[in-house]
Amino acid sequence: MWASSLLKEPEVFLSSALIFILIFLTHELAHKAAAKHYGLWAEFRLNRLGAILTLLSVGLPLVKIVSPGAVMMAGAVDRKIMGVTALAGPFTSIVLASLFFVLQFLFPEWSFAPVILSGAILGAWIAILNLIPFGIMDGAKVFWWNKIVWAASFSASLILLAAVWMNLPF
Repeated sequence: MWASSLLKEPEVFLSSALIFILIFLTHELAHKAAAKHYGLWAEFRLNRLGAILTLLSVGLPLVKIVSPGAVMMAGAVDRKIMGVTALAGPFTSIVLASLFFVLQFLFPEWSFAPVILSGAILGAWIAILNLIPFGIMDGAKVFWWNKIVWAASFSASLILLAAVWMNLPF
């Protein structure tokens, strides 16, 4: 029911795509703002292949490839600055997902309820995937800086995803 309404109704599909873009952009802009706060040079760089894969995955109901680009930074950093800057993106995704999740309960009769729910799912997924402590992912930088902060943020995003998932109207 939820996934089929995203695919069958063009306005719902378009709104979901816009929310997807909103979550991704705010995630990346949070990285940039945190880097700028610490006096670092930072800019968003588009990755052509990642952007194509991201656009293609917009139409998939549950699987998303979110990798159109990333914020590049330069400057003198220590573990804390790198960790806080890395955490800024997933934290923003967690906040947006939480907001969408609460909106779903405040306005259950909205015609765009599936869109709001997709925003909660996307935000939680983006946070979880980015917090994986591997390679160049945000999670590796946060884990390197502070394992307790990493565990708390990763746990929060998992709990949020579970709460959203339990409220899906399959």
